[in-house]
Parts: sequence; structure tokens; C-alpha cells
Amino acid sequence: MLIFSALVPPPVVLRSAEAALHGRWIDGFRWSPVSNWHITLGFFGEDSISERVDWLRDRLAGRPPVHLRLSAADTFPKVLWLGVESEDLADLAKAAGADLDERPYRPHLTLARFPAERSAEARALVDHLAGYTSPAWTAAEVVLMKSTAGAYSQVARFALDGGSGG
Repeated sequence: MLIFSALVPPPVVLRSAEAALHGRWIDGFRWSPVSNWHITLGFFGEDSISERVDWLRDRLAGRPPVHLRLSAADTFPKVLWLGVESEDLADLAKAAGADLDERPYRPHLTLARFPAERSAEARALVDHLAGYTSPAWTAAEVVLMKSTAGAYSQVARFALDGGSGG
């Protein structure tokens, strides 16, 4: 079981992103189910849920909500993703665990994984989604999620209004 902190876009944003694909779900790509779509903030790997809940509660206490939107697409090696626009997200991500990673934080929503030899098809989807912008939304909570055999579930929530859940 792996755990990570994340933001989950509201249904209107998920529907917008799904519609932007216009049925261009390419066979041979491993598409993330829409129900799993999220923006990872911090990745903790195999870790204690109870300890991470306490850690996040302390680090997120008093943090304000963030305003964001999804926009355009791009790729990492073998990963197709939508970008995230937000002036406030970097600080929240750092507080939620992004600062534990050696790599620079690059907010994104993973759409699919693809074999390296299919990168031209992925680039065509990047071009198709170049002008895409989702509705803007305010993220009012961070969630702690677990991944077990590729199935994601929320295990704790942390309000971004000074309160916290768990």
C-alpha cells in the first residue's frame, strides 16, 4: 500500500477534462479511471497512515484554500498529463509533502501511461488538448489517499480553512 496527499478536482472539472478528450481514448494506453484523477501534492510511499495523518494535520493547519484550473497537456516519459495553473499551489504542495521529494514539484493530473513507442500518438493528444482549460475551482481540502493494487481510496481529509479532518 502506497500513500500520498492530493487534491481531487470537483465533478464539473472531471467531466470537463473527460469531455476534452472527445473520445480519443487510444487503445494500448493505460488510461487512469476518471474516478482516480487527482493532483498529487506529496508522495510518501509505504508509510504509516496514522503518523502521516498527524504530520499532515500539523503542516496544513491554518492553510487557506487554493484556486486552480487544469490546462493543456504534456508528457513525461511514458505519461500523458494535464497541467495545473495556480498561484497558490506551490506553497500548499510543499506543506503537504512535495518538499520531501528530490525532484522539483510539477503539478499535473495523470491521464494515461503509454509505451515509449507510442509517443507520437501521445504528442497528437497533447496537440489536441493544447487549448484546453477547465473551469476554475477552489480546493478547500487536501486528502490523504492510499493506493492498493492500483485502486485509490481516501483515508483522511484536511480542510483548508484552518480546520482539519481525519
